Amino acid sequence: MNRKKFIHSGLLLAAPMLFPVKNLEKNTFSNSFLMTVNGPISLDKAGLTLPHEHVLVDFIGADKVNVNRYNRDDVFETALPYLKQAKTLGCHTLVECTPAWLGRDVRLLQKLAIASNLHIITNTGYYGASQEKYLPSNTYTDSAEKLASYWTGEWEDGIDGTDIKPGFIKSGVDSHPLTKTQRKLIEAAALTHLNTGLTIGIHTGSGKAALEEMNIIKSMGVRPSAWIWIHAQNESNRSTHLQVAEAGGWVSFDGLTAQSVGIYTQFLKDMKAHQLLNKALISHDAGWYHVGEPKGGNFRPYDTVFKILIPILRKEGFSKEDIDLLFHSNPINALAIADRKKI
Repeated sequence: MNRKKFIHSGLLLAAPMLFPVKNLEKNTFSNSFLMTVNGPISLDKAGLTLPHEHVLVDFIGADKVNVNRYNRDDVFETALPYLKQAKTLGCHTLVECTPAWLGRDVRLLQKLAIASNLHIITNTGYYGASQEKYLPSNTYTDSAEKLASYWTGEWEDGIDGTDIKPGFIKSGVDSHPLTKTQRKLIEAAALTHLNTGLTIGIHTGSGKAALEEMNIIKSMGVRPSAWIWIHAQNESNRSTHLQVAEAGGWVSFDGLTAQSVGIYTQFLKDMKAHQLLNKALISHDAGWYHVGEPKGGNFRPYDTVFKILIPILRKEGFSKEDIDLLFHSNPINALAIADRKKI
C-alpha cells in the first residue's frame, strides 16, 4: 500500500484528542499520521512520545552484523519490563532509533509493541557516523538516487520481507566537514523524504555539521522542518540550537540521565526564552541491549523524563501547555508523515 492509500485509509479516522497537536505546518497532509511497526495511527492516538530510544544494538560492524548473533526471545524478555514500565509511567509512543546494519530488528519490535501495548516506530536509512563503520559496502558505489530507492522500497514494500513500514529516516554523520559519503547519505535521505513524506533524523557530531546538513537538505528542495538534529546537546554553542530552530529544524536533546537533568533543563529554558520551545525534542537515548555482552549488558530504563525531568520543569515554571508541547505536540509534529518540500 502506498503513501496516498495510507493517508486515505479508514485506519486514520480521527478520535477525540487527548492532547491537542499544535503548530502543524499548514502545507502538511490534511490527514497526516504516524507509521508504527503495527501500521499507521492518526496523530491523536500517539499520546506522550519519547522521540529517541533504543531496544537492541550491535556494534560489531556492518560486515558482521547478523540476527543469529543473539536470541530474540532473550532480548524480548529483557526489554519488555522496561517498555511496560514506560507505558505505566505515561508513555504511549516510543521511537526506536536503531538503524539497519546496527541491529535493527523489526520483528522483535513488533512483538514488543504488542506485548507492551506501546506504539513503537522504526526507521529506514543508513548510519554514517563513527567513521562509517556501520555502512554496507554498496553505500560507496551506489548513487544517492539508488540509496533513496532502497529506502523508499522499505516504505512501499516493508522491511526485511515483512509488511512493517518505517516511520522516519535515520542517518548519522561525524563532525564538519562531512565526508563525500556522508553528504551523499543526506542527499539520499532528502530524496527519500520527497518520495515518502518521512522525516529525516540525523545523528550529528557538531553544530557546524548540523548547519552543513541543513544546507544540503535545503539544496535538495526539502524544508528544515523535515529534519531532526539528533544529539544537539553535544553542541555547547547554544546560539546554534537557536539558529537551527529559527530556520524550522527540530533540535533534539537526546541522552537524558538523572545526572544530566540540570543541563537539559537549561537547554529547554533557553529555547523557551527565545520562544522556540515548539522546535525542541527531548529523550533518554536509553535501552541498549548490547549484542555480545552477557545478558545484553546494562539495559537503561526509559524513566528519567517522568520521574525527574517533568517535576523539575514544573518547579522551573514550565506550564502544563509547555510540557504538553514538549512531549506530545512536538514529537508528533516532527514525525508526522507529510510532504515538506520547499515551495
